[in-house]
Amino acid sequence: MPTIMPKSELVRRAFAYLQEQRKLQPARSLSSLLDEAGMRFNLTPVDAEALERLFRSEQKLD
Repeated sequence: MPTIMPKSELVRRAFAYLQEQRKLQPARSLSSLLDEAGMRFNLTPVDAEALERLFRSEQKLD
């Protein structure tokens, strides 16, 4: 039986997934990874946009 998870937890897991995949596949485009994370973690379009903004702002800090 699947477990229901809060949306914030899904976004956190998607963010961690993106960080991991960027290290493993640095040549892969961010948009491709964002699309995959959105499907994998069943994110809404609003959640996916927030994730993209969060990821891009983190990259600027590095």
